[in-house]
Amino acid sequence: MDSLIPLHALKPGQRAVIRRLDTPEPLRRRLLELGLLPGEAIGCIGRSPGGDPSAYELCHAVVAIRRQDAAKIWIFTGEGNTSGTDE
Repeated sequence: MDSLIPLHALKPGQRAVIRRLDTPEPLRRRLLELGLLPGEAIGCIGRSPGGDPSAYELCHAVVAIRRQDAAKIWIFTGEGNTSGTDE
């Protein structure tokens, strides 16, 4: 069983695989257009000085995603379950 965590829990320098997006339809469509597809690798490359938004690298591009939106994007890091969320 995969251990899923929200994207905002990914620390700078870590990589993961996107599993699902639980976002409202307009945002979901935009994220899919940007390449946030289930099965795609994504890495956190940094956070703004205030901690929000964070910058993520995927498909050879960098996108900034707000914490509230990243909380609805579920990823698999391949590590143990660190959030208590299990699917």
